[in-house]
Amino acid sequence: MHVFSKGLLLTAAMLILAGCQSAAEHRAAVRDDSGDRLTVGTVQREIRVGMTNADVVQVLGSPNMVTTDEERREVWVYDKISTERAYSTSSGGVSALILGGALVGGGLLGGGVAPGYSGSSGADATNQRTLTIVIKYDNESRVRDFAYRQSSF
Repeated sequence: MHVFSKGLLLTAAMLILAGCQSAAEHRAAVRDDSGDRLTVGTVQREIRVGMTNADVVQVLGSPNMVTTDEERREVWVYDKISTERAYSTSSGGVSALILGGALVGGGLLGGGVAPGYSGSSGADATNQRTLTIVIKYDNESRVRDFAYRQSSF
């Protein structure tokens, strides 16, 4: 095999493999998990009965809703909804056009071979998550109870 042919085959193989990234790999490339996110784990690790409301704000941030119960004690509600959509598409192809010709008599005799390969694939995924946290305070503005609920669909 000639050096030129080996180089052509290697280049073709690299082009095919470059287009073969899975949907999971595309999703990982566009997902941003670097920021602070409110999670069940954060609530389980950080929130404790007896904490002040100032301590809760440092951990969870400001609540979405503040109400009072029947004894006029504050109840804070954190209600978060997250929608993540990932779309991935990959395409790759290899084609070669080989033309040859020779001068025969008074005319040109030519030939050509044009093998080709192309393909594409795609995937689309949407995931929605909800997290609701309810924190109940006592008369001294300290956590007396808390609950959370998470769903994913």
